[in-house]
Amino acid sequence: MKYKYLLLILVPFLFAGCKKFLEAYPNGDKSREDVFNYQESVQGLIGRSYDYLGSDYSSKNYNSNETAYLECATDNAVRRSTTDAIVQFAKGELTTGNQAVVRDYWTRDYNAIFLLNLFLKDNRGINSTVLIVPELNRLVVRRLQGEAFGLRAWAERDLLKKFGGKELGGTELLGFPIVTDPLNASNDINLERNTYDACVKQIIQDCDSALKYLPIAHRDYLYTSAYLSDKKDFLGSVNWNRIDGVTMYAIKAMTYLSWASKRFNPTGDVARWDSAAKYAAKVMDFKMAAPPLGDGYVPTNRVDFNDVYDKSIVWSSRLVENDITMEQVFFPANANGNGFAPYGDIGATREFVDAFGDSKGFPISASTVYDANKPFDNRDPRFYAVINYNGRTYIPAGSSSSIYTFETWEPDAQGLNGGKDIAGVGNNVRTNIYVKKFCYGINWKTSSFARRPRCRLNIRFAHMAFTFAEAANQVVGPNGTLYGYSPKNVIGTSRAMKTYEDKAGIPAPDTYLNNVATAGKDAFYDLIKNEKRIEFCFEGERFHDMARWTNDTEFKSLYNKPVHGIKTTKTGTAFTYDLTWEVETRAYNSAYMPIPYDEILRMSKLVQNEGWDKWK
Repeated sequence: MKYKYLLLILVPFLFAGCKKFLEAYPNGDKSREDVFNYQESVQGLIGRSYDYLGSDYSSKNYNSNETAYLECATDNAVRRSTTDAIVQFAKGELTTGNQAVVRDYWTRDYNAIFLLNLFLKDNRGINSTVLIVPELNRLVVRRLQGEAFGLRAWAERDLLKKFGGKELGGTELLGFPIVTDPLNASNDINLERNTYDACVKQIIQDCDSALKYLPIAHRDYLYTSAYLSDKKDFLGSVNWNRIDGVTMYAIKAMTYLSWASKRFNPTGDVARWDSAAKYAAKVMDFKMAAPPLGDGYVPTNRVDFNDVYDKSIVWSSRLVENDITMEQVFFPANANGNGFAPYGDIGATREFVDAFGDSKGFPISASTVYDANKPFDNRDPRFYAVINYNGRTYIPAGSSSSIYTFETWEPDAQGLNGGKDIAGVGNNVRTNIYVKKFCYGINWKTSSFARRPRCRLNIRFAHMAFTFAEAANQVVGPNGTLYGYSPKNVIGTSRAMKTYEDKAGIPAPDTYLNNVATAGKDAFYDLIKNEKRIEFCFEGERFHDMARWTNDTEFKSLYNKPVHGIKTTKTGTAFTYDLTWEVETRAYNSAYMPIPYDEILRMSKLVQNEGWDKWK
């Protein structure tokens, strides 16, 4: 995002105690009212909201407690620390004294909402003068007005995704407290949660309001050169990383998808599925349309998480310069010689490994080529772009020689000669299964690691493809056509797309895909769920999907159980693998996250989620 004309607001926002909830306090420079007398501060209301929603708390990369680390609260991954709040959450041991995870989500979203409400109140933001030239001023303040509505919708959807749930001691589905005015500390603040349905309505309303002001996308090619000539500092690609019209369609699609899902759709309303498919298709249409009508995206091309302008991006965070966070999180301690101090914090589970099928696209349970004695051979091509395992050699980008080999075998009878990357030794993962995703383009030099700019792909094409496939499957089945696409073809494209390493995906003909599509809607839904687990691993989707896809009974049955690693034994040059090795047990209190405990104490009307009796 370009910040040449956008300065951060100079007013700090403090959150502590009921009287300070969502309130601004002057720092001796500008008060709440003074803000609108200074153009840099008016724009800063929006800029600071981007920071809250994309960097200060949630990180601009996947190294955060709502992305890669949140996988450790699912059956996909295990964290090295056994006392972290994420681990306690997954084990049913999270206490009110360790609520930082949910507190971060709640605080950053309401911090942003306060600033956005301040901008929108009485149309003061759009009626401000931030530039001297009237036409340019109109362009900027209209865009800011759209961003204010759009960012509020994003924050509201985040609150609903994380805190929407069944009320403790009742049956009603609740969302979050809807706040559309900047709250005043002089008032007695005692908010109550609105219904889940009301929260959905609010998010959709904010998206529609944003669409009145935002361009379909921030692209230079959408304008003539003559029109853009004196506006290029305010219009078009200069606003890359800011939300736009397609972002709003995407937020609507994802909101409708959650609302249509089993847990939040007790009446089975098919219209919700249809709406999710419709808006996802709108984004897909734009992304795949040839310029100047769209982005010209080819969905069989690979996704490059190291390219901050990757064609798959719908909306991304601001970039991080010189980043090495994911290498640090995923690589074992002995890789330290390459200069980036890894700490092996997150290891994949055997359950996640098993989610990948064989080289022909069949699940390993129905494979003719998979051998449990050689669990890393003949696997889905995507597996090799996501997982590092015993014996795997690492070849950096642009090189033909290996720079690292993973060794996870157990010590001998004398306790010696164990592999250097074995679980329990130093800063190594606890499962013996390492993650490669986000690190696939690694480029080690002789003595140091080459850092690179990165960002988080908040919404990418695959989000819309999977939203469409899941929703349309419920409406027309796998082989039907809706809004110009069929679920089968969309999922088939995803399975066939090039891997993150730019290698071929599942080869044609995809016999298993055809068989499942013929089997009907329910079988195809199971395939979609597994495909999404693979596609969005370590991007923070899994936990929320686990919840919305299930009812309470199914959730407990499917996920309250142990997760496993892979124990390796070396005999001579041969290896044997124990796939039954239990590493950690999942014992969720609830499928819902708890409302922060201190907010429950402060506001008597605020109702806790089911399963969190001790947090009421």
